[in-house]
Amino acid sequence: MKVQVVIAFVTMVLASPLLAQQGDASRGERDFRVCAPCHSLEPDRNMTGPSLAGLWGRKAGSLPSFERYSDALKSSGIIWDDRSLDGWLTDPERMVPDNEMPFNGIKDARERGDLLAFLKEATKPGAAPQQNAQAQTGGMGGMGGMMRGGNDTNLKNLEPARQVKAITYCHDSYRVTTANGKTRHFWERNLRFMTDSSRDGPQSGVPAIMPAGMLGDRAAVIFAAPEEITKMIEQSC
Repeated sequence: MKVQVVIAFVTMVLASPLLAQQGDASRGERDFRVCAPCHSLEPDRNMTGPSLAGLWGRKAGSLPSFERYSDALKSSGIIWDDRSLDGWLTDPERMVPDNEMPFNGIKDARERGDLLAFLKEATKPGAAPQQNAQAQTGGMGGMGGMMRGGNDTNLKNLEPARQVKAITYCHDSYRVTTANGKTRHFWERNLRFMTDSSRDGPQSGVPAIMPAGMLGDRAAVIFAAPEEITKMIEQSC
């Protein structure tokens, strides 16, 4: 398996131009909207995928604060630079078989070059926080926040309508009561339970409820720690 990874990688390296030097960073910043739901540009701010800060020169699968790398990526031996990242963005599965990144690749060479040009500047040490924040929102304000979900919303200081005070379960339904005294009913398949232990996660004992879906019938309740989930939910009909 490792030989196949090396062969695929070498093939891509030989075929890939130094696109980061040729791309348009302003177009690449717009293209980064596709990446923003899963990857932050802030150091050690990990989401579905690892933070991209300091990416150039980093060994694949080696960011200490991210613990969900696939074994295939950790053992690949790849060092991220213009060429290896171009190969990765072209076809991650071909470059590292059995990696767990849910991304099919960017086949257009110009788009890859634009994205690489932006990332090379935005991920280098000391990159402007304002630039990073703008890229994370994709210039779309509230819509960007909806795309990224609770990862970018500070859950410690929410309005009462987002602070969960009680959850009861009966048959196939949950009833969620918030700090403003209102109770909402959810079909059990439409309510998700999550945890967020980051600095922006909810206060202990004060989970947050965040809307999901387009019809308002779905939501996620986010707790500070796993053990709070069973403590909060009461079976009551």
